[in-house]
Amino acid sequence: MKDDIIIRAEDVKKYYNGGEIKALDGVTAEVGRGEVVVVIGPSGSGKSTFLRCLNLLETPTGGHIYFEGTDITARNVNINLHRQRMGMVFQHFNLFPNMTVLRNMTIAPMKLLKKSKAEAEERAMGLLKRVGLEDRADAYPQQLSGGQKQRIAIVRALCMEPEVMLFDEPTSALDPEMVGEVLDVMKNLAVAGMTMVVVTHEMGFAREVGSRVIFMDEGHIVEENTPEQIFSNPGSDRLKQFLAKVL
Repeated sequence: MKDDIIIRAEDVKKYYNGGEIKALDGVTAEVGRGEVVVVIGPSGSGKSTFLRCLNLLETPTGGHIYFEGTDITARNVNINLHRQRMGMVFQHFNLFPNMTVLRNMTIAPMKLLKKSKAEAEERAMGLLKRVGLEDRADAYPQQLSGGQKQRIAIVRALCMEPEVMLFDEPTSALDPEMVGEVLDVMKNLAVAGMTMVVVTHEMGFAREVGSRVIFMDEGHIVEENTPEQIFSNPGSDRLKQFLAKVL
């Protein structure tokens, strides 16, 4: 495997109900270091299942997933060690409601990376400053807007110093006016060279920030290309139909 490939999925399948539902049906894809891979497609196409399989939040029915050269689907692998290097941001922020923003951000680095409280807090405050929320360090999640919560969820994942960030429709639960502030944080991450896999309905983001776009439908990758090619010159009828509805 080439050194610059950070994630490789090989013939990944995810079946439910004894194979009646094929959420993923033989997906093969690579993510290169520093790439922003944006996954688009209709609801139920397998996008989120694919993303969740990448860090084994969903266990594939078949196939292999390699992360930095290690087959993380192998039986003897300590998946938690690998998950520490994959940040994940969900649709619904998943912040601990009984903890302040700062505590939300420092608990995992202190427990899992064995950082001192001072080290963890210094990194957390630096990241909060980057997203314009350093004044909210002592606030609780219920005191924040949806956009603020999602920005906190992103920088909380960054506190673990991940190699790659996985985003599962990070703006779909937000009010429209809050979407931009979250996408801006993600754009800045991309500019800084973070490897990202993003499942999203935000076609403007896919076009502007993606280094590659994957279009999925019915558990398959139908088309994969540069944003320019995907949006200006779609190759398949299915992608043309999809874009006609969403653009």
